[in-house]
Amino acid sequence: MRKLPKLTPTIFLVTANIVVYIFTSVVGGDFIQTSDSVLLQYGQFNLSVWNGWFWQLLTSIFVHVDIIHLGLNTLFLIIFGFRAEELFTTPEYFFVYMLSGLSGSLLTLFLMSPLTLSAGASGAIFGMYGAGIIYMRKTFGQSIVGALLYSFLLLLLTMGTGVNIVAHFGGLAAGLIIGYALARSRREILWIEEY
Repeated sequence: MRKLPKLTPTIFLVTANIVVYIFTSVVGGDFIQTSDSVLLQYGQFNLSVWNGWFWQLLTSIFVHVDIIHLGLNTLFLIIFGFRAEELFTTPEYFFVYMLSGLSGSLLTLFLMSPLTLSAGASGAIFGMYGAGIIYMRKTFGQSIVGALLYSFLLLLLTMGTGVNIVAHFGGLAAGLIIGYALARSRREILWIEEY
């Protein structure tokens, strides 16, 4: 009998994003592009959030604008997610992902127009990237300047029309802070154990 593949955090999140996309496609009646009515309901419409729909700050992390958006985010989640699984425990992994996504949503809420409509896992994925790269550099005793430069470069490469660079920045900043804190705490534990 064949064993089922292990359900890792990355596979779980990729599956969750695909399931949500299928749901929004069925509700909106279009598999290629998510309808505006669905985005207004489950994405982050700042005006709705200001009027009490606070849950959109989280649901928007799992909603994608179209099939290409989902595909690209899935690709980068796989690239950065599997690497993060090697660095962080499962609770740490989900903490980085969700807090980074929420940070991107909050920054979008506070810095962008009330009429801004946003969706996607990009902020959370940027956070995963930031946490991983700074964690590795700090853990191996390397300068974190390189991690910050790589992060800034990736941020620049994603700039373009229709891209919520504010959410990317918010997620990235949260990931860098969390990754640095995790690396520092682990180094302190190792130092204590050695003495």
